[in-house]
Amino acid sequence: MSMNGLPLTHDELLEAAKIARARAYVPYSGFAVGAVLVDSQDRLHYGCNVENAAYSPTNCAERTALFRAIADGCQAGEFKALAVIGDTDKPITPCGVCRQVIAELCDPEMPVILGNMQGDSRVTTMSELLPGAFTSRDLNN
Repeated sequence: MSMNGLPLTHDELLEAAKIARARAYVPYSGFAVGAVLVDSQDRLHYGCNVENAAYSPTNCAERTALFRAIADGCQAGEFKALAVIGDTDKPITPCGVCRQVIAELCDPEMPVILGNMQGDSRVTTMSELLPGAFTSRDLNN
């Protein structure tokens, strides 16, 4: 158990995201991204980006991991951390659509670990990635 209450260290979670990245289906862009999501029972849910020739049906790694976890029986709000990795100059960040989905399904203060293949990383939170997120609370007003 790592010191941060997660089953693995941040570096180990990024290594797990690399495993997911290797599974990416990216015949058009060649830009593979991997993600791993930790649930409340310390299970890992892997995600990779899956491209489509029509482009808009393409799904990002972060959303794949989140949707897979929900399909596996997890509930929104019970996730402990998300790690994302890509071959970028600086630690990769989720796209706007992924940030909105993360805001919907994860606690605003959940750690989001961002990394690249060169070994650079940083830890942020969902609320830092998408301040002022539109959430279900906004629908009730």
